[in-house]
Amino acid sequence: MSQTEAGFPADLVSAVIKAYDVRGLVGEQITSDFVQAVGAAFVEALDLREAGSVVIGHDMRDSSPRFADAFAKGVTEHGVDVVMIGLCSTDGLYFASGRLDMPGAMFTASHNPAAYNGIKLCRAGASPVGQDSGLADIADMVVRGVPGYDGPSGSITKREMLEEYADYLLSLVPALQRRLKVVVDAGNGMAGLTAPVVFSKLPAEVIELYFELDGNFPNHEANPIDPQNLVDLQAAVKQHGADIGLAFDGDADRCFVVDERGELVNPSTLTALIASQELQRVPGAPVIHNLITSRAVPEIIAENGGVPVVTRVGHSFIKATMAETGAVFGGEHSGHFYFRDFWRADSGMLAALHVLSSLSANPPGTRLSQTLEPFSRYVLSGEINTEVADQAAATQAVREHFEGREVTFSDLDGLTVDGGTWWVNVRPSNTEPLLRLNVEAPDEQQMAQLRDEVLAVYR
Repeated sequence: MSQTEAGFPADLVSAVIKAYDVRGLVGEQITSDFVQAVGAAFVEALDLREAGSVVIGHDMRDSSPRFADAFAKGVTEHGVDVVMIGLCSTDGLYFASGRLDMPGAMFTASHNPAAYNGIKLCRAGASPVGQDSGLADIADMVVRGVPGYDGPSGSITKREMLEEYADYLLSLVPALQRRLKVVVDAGNGMAGLTAPVVFSKLPAEVIELYFELDGNFPNHEANPIDPQNLVDLQAAVKQHGADIGLAFDGDADRCFVVDERGELVNPSTLTALIASQELQRVPGAPVIHNLITSRAVPEIIAENGGVPVVTRVGHSFIKATMAETGAVFGGEHSGHFYFRDFWRADSGMLAALHVLSSLSANPPGTRLSQTLEPFSRYVLSGEINTEVADQAAATQAVREHFEGREVTFSDLDGLTVDGGTWWVNVRPSNTEPLLRLNVEAPDEQQMAQLRDEVLAVYR
């Protein structure tokens, strides 16, 4: 039973409940009272009483256990049971939501610094909850105040699912054919919990970096998309003569890969590799890629008998398109990899297992860089962010710059200029006054020339 809860200021709610999740500063923006209201609104706005139960997990941040408890209070006071699975990775929560067929809540701020926390919500079967699929309704209710409920309260039970999670992931990937030496940088995040369990079941020697769970991130931020956070991994791979290096973000739903030379592997290359593996298992299936992955990705999907399907950047678009098309796999340039048989959810660990499996299938002595060579055909700039006063005007200036040349334009996600052998994409950030630039060309010289040419238009 619950009383009608007072609402929260609209400007606070709009700052914290974002397009895909809830995220903000602990104490200043996100408090236990706020989280409890979100839990209650989750039940009421999404009409979850019929579902009966919600599964809740959390990462290693200091505030995560108390926020998980506050959310559970909001849920149970509105008549719905809770299954608490405790410490887990985000893909561990998605696994629980899929395996138990329950809506879920994961307490994490992913790769954000220690001062932040947040919530990732999903419906049963790990189906995403974003602005268009319930999050806006939750936000509205948190502002207005969640209506009271006068029925019986739900109960709370605890369940351990880590071993089940590991076994399920391993069932989706061809077994390793030979022993590998692997360096894993958990960044003091949740891979420090999941990696030991998963890798203990593999023929692998694991060199551990920063496996101690610590939401204050004493060694480096758990954000592998920033090159400075990969320096220790790159050094360790070379020092130990390892076959591969793996870097996970804070909630371990993303994985970045370093080859035996310490070189970062482009996520587009990994998308192409994993797509080829999944198409061996499910011939002829559609495979999703977003607009700014390398054009090598759709080429390799088609060459392997699959159907390439392009979508906008963002996990809600990827997952929706996977559901519509029945795609077996989807990859993003940001290091998110989605799997049909993992409830269309993203899993950094599952992506890592695919790369290890592919490497191990080659003869002893074959290097990762050699394994990946067929999947890397062009030169990508990587994403370059520039603060601009007017995103629309800057985008229009790029369009006008290329008008009159032999190019085609697409407005699917920002502006893409396609020159046949090269392409340029500029797209606005949804949350910051930034324009994001990606360029691809056949060689380094042409890529650099195009990159500098576009940057000069709006800088």
